[in-house]
Amino acid sequence: MRAVDVIARKRDGSELTAEEIRWFVESYVSGNIPDYQVAAWLMAVYLRGMTRRETVDLTLAMAHSGDMLDLSGVVGYAVDKHSSGGVGDKTTFVVLPLVAACGVPVAKMSGRGLGFSGGTLDKLESIAGYRVELTLEEFRSQAEQYGIVLCGQTSNLAPADGLIYALRDATATVSCVPLIASSIMSKKIAAGANGVVLDVKVGMGAFMRTVEEAKALAHLMVDIGRDAGRDMVALISDMNQPLGVAVGNALEMREAIETLRGEGPQDLREHCLTVAAHMVRLARQNQAEDTLVEIIQELTEHLESGAALAKLRDLVSAQGGDTRMVDDPDLLPAARIVETLEVPANGYVAQINALEVGQAAVELGAGREKKGDPIDHTVGVLCHLKVGDQVKKGDLSFTIHANEADRLEAARRRLERAVDYRRRPQAPLPLFYDTLTG
Repeated sequence: MRAVDVIARKRDGSELTAEEIRWFVESYVSGNIPDYQVAAWLMAVYLRGMTRRETVDLTLAMAHSGDMLDLSGVVGYAVDKHSSGGVGDKTTFVVLPLVAACGVPVAKMSGRGLGFSGGTLDKLESIAGYRVELTLEEFRSQAEQYGIVLCGQTSNLAPADGLIYALRDATATVSCVPLIASSIMSKKIAAGANGVVLDVKVGMGAFMRTVEEAKALAHLMVDIGRDAGRDMVALISDMNQPLGVAVGNALEMREAIETLRGEGPQDLREHCLTVAAHMVRLARQNQAEDTLVEIIQELTEHLESGAALAKLRDLVSAQGGDTRMVDDPDLLPAARIVETLEVPANGYVAQINALEVGQAAVELGAGREKKGDPIDHTVGVLCHLKVGDQVKKGDLSFTIHANEADRLEAARRRLERAVDYRRRPQAPLPLFYDTLTG
């Protein structure tokens, strides 16, 4: 086979065979196909799409491109979660400790930022010393000892996805449904999770802009997971406004810690409790049938008792991080310049363009504009508004954390056009739109 022929067939709208997909993935991982040909293939997939069969074959090819981790002899039933990306989505840092506090092991591998969506690993590295790279043996050992692991993909776990994941951001192919589904599910299948809860974002600050698109992605991932023998739940959640208040690496880490202390924004708290409850329910499938309400009450008790925060401290300590930053978030890195913006007139908040807020954070240096760009962990935006809020002229709308004046100005321009105010009352947005199971 030749890479150019596979690219041309997809460019022309043909359905690729399982053999072609497997060969293309294996050849890329082995170094026999260069980045620029994979970039061309990604664009062809973006424009022409993939059938469900092609997407399943791509997922399995990426999952089997390296090691397949089996945690059954270590933790029994392992549960995982994944978010399809969003603005201010720091839920992993709250959800994993909550679930672990219930005695349910969580072993998760995450990625770096794509476009306006902040990366879990980038946020974690706001904590001094935190090791995001673990060997498979370290991954297994920590899962068994502490019941909680959060790191990057090991070099030989779904290596094809790691390579393709980095290229998607640089080739404007991030929002392609088959690529999103195969990326997420290849990691979940390879990492050994028995149950997976998917948090599929929808709205202006998500890769899926409509509920219908989000459901299509969720259905595809649930079907892939079910075919691979995994227990699956997918939540369709709102991303028409930032989740919580903070957007930016260290700022989001601080907000997650505050939430684990029983504080933090109400929407973030409720969102995390719901996702965590579904994870716990999956893990307890062979036990007494606890309702989601009962599990949420149990999780709330762990939140308010400090048990969940203690699990975050265990996680940070186990991976070499400075636990003082968990105990005192003021020790997290901070930007040099802080500027506030105000509400221009009396009224009600009708819309907050989450994409503009996310792009403002990228302008400040909190995200990547191209592959390999450095990340500034200190910068970002605090959004003090929610859709439906009644506001007065002069109320605080945004706080900008910056290190460079020109970047601050670019972010300010975006934020000034990010909010739509109306004279009449506006309905608040829901946290979730639907739940899919499989």
